Amino acid sequence: MKAREPHRVLTDSKFHAVGGVLGKMLLTCAPLLLLPIVVAFIYREHQYHYCFILPGLLSGFTGWLLVRKAKHVEFRPPAGLLICGMGWIVLSLFGCLPYVLGNGASFVDAYFETVSGFTTTGITVFSGLDTFPRSILFWRAFTQWLGGLGIITFYLAIVFRGGGFTFRMFSAESHKISSSRPTPNIFKTVQILWAIYILFSLLQIGAYILADMGAFDAVVHTFTSLSTGGFSSHDASIGYYAQQGYAHSRAIEYITIVFMLLGGINFLVHFQVLRGKISSLWKPAEMRYLWGLLLASTLLVVGDIALSGPISSFLAAFEAHCRTALFTVVSIFTTTGFGTTDINAAYFPALARQVLLLLMLIGGCVGSTGGGIKVLRVVILWRMFKNEFMRLVLPHRAVDRIVIDGNLVPYSEIRKAAGLFFGWLLFIAAGGFITAASTNLSAWSSFSGMFSAMGNIGPCFIRPEHMGLLPAGVKVTYIVGMLAGRLEILPIILLFIPRAWR
Repeated sequence: MKAREPHRVLTDSKFHAVGGVLGKMLLTCAPLLLLPIVVAFIYREHQYHYCFILPGLLSGFTGWLLVRKAKHVEFRPPAGLLICGMGWIVLSLFGCLPYVLGNGASFVDAYFETVSGFTTTGITVFSGLDTFPRSILFWRAFTQWLGGLGIITFYLAIVFRGGGFTFRMFSAESHKISSSRPTPNIFKTVQILWAIYILFSLLQIGAYILADMGAFDAVVHTFTSLSTGGFSSHDASIGYYAQQGYAHSRAIEYITIVFMLLGGINFLVHFQVLRGKISSLWKPAEMRYLWGLLLASTLLVVGDIALSGPISSFLAAFEAHCRTALFTVVSIFTTTGFGTTDINAAYFPALARQVLLLLMLIGGCVGSTGGGIKVLRVVILWRMFKNEFMRLVLPHRAVDRIVIDGNLVPYSEIRKAAGLFFGWLLFIAAGGFITAASTNLSAWSSFSGMFSAMGNIGPCFIRPEHMGLLPAGVKVTYIVGMLAGRLEILPIILLFIPRAWR
């Protein structure tokens, strides 16, 4: 009897099929890499043209080669997760080249910055941003704008492929929790999401320009606030405008607060509001919890600041303190990461810092551009805890189900919420241990760094000037954390499981 041949993990046909999908992504990415040339031309940065031409041509040529050898294969369900994870890793390889060519950055630093951009994390290893070429700053901000709704979602909007595979790709990048869509058709859903995203972007650019922010800064900060990314064209972030004495610096801060919130809210809510259903802003349970957590957190931070010094000085600058607290809470809660005051500064007492650290873990709403475990999962976990408590005083059947907004939450979603939350804690613990073992940072700072990476936030209790000095191994750990946080762990873990490739 003929012995069975061992099952190959990835056959040639499947390899070429996967390569074909990645090739189409690279072909989509190629013209995007050329866009900063327009900025370089406007600001006469001609010496930086090649920094984008070479990566653009390389991305296009590599994509063409992969598509040329592509074969059609019917993928099984895990393929969407695997290709999604691979897509983010491969696109970041090409997206980091402008930093290597234009800034002379090391490959690890350039890749770190690119992943931080695409995942809208906002942790940066660069300093001296005020002196950077504007074409580089534009590309840096543009990566966050693309990553806000997702680079795979953008790919699906350009290169549409029907069928179940498209749904799996969309689901792999979007948040792995059941939520409604504007329409059952994935292509139309992607179109609606990007239309709302572009509309808000245009409105924010206009608002910034009316507040006397320069056109370039208006575009950069729109790209990085609506996407809840947090990259700025200035080392001082949004605080730059107050420091430089801009007449409308307060208006700039309030505009940023509004659009960070818009980015952190489920885009389905925006769709419903635009259709006239204003009650969507407070009726869903997730929205009620969002407003409640924002209000409670802001009051705690304001109260802690008030108690940290003379009450007379606090009252003398009451509006400024409230604005700073609100800006910081919204920035951290939505995982944007902009700042007007460094969260490491003595301005924020211990209680305020603890509140901000917890907000890093929660993140924005499901279906938003924000990171974190999501408010809806916090609602589910709270209801789980509440049910366990109520079982002590009520009959078992009376508290056997979890209902949100009149809908029964499937057991599969409850299992996912608990499993992913535990996965987050494992990643954060591992990253914190690696950071502590490799540096002389405190335990608090070490854990906060991985908190920031997993939550796609940016700010942490490692000072910005120290981030670029971290060992390469810690930076790679944070790269994995940023990707795992943005894709919600599963696609990244599957990449290391041979059985999944079958």
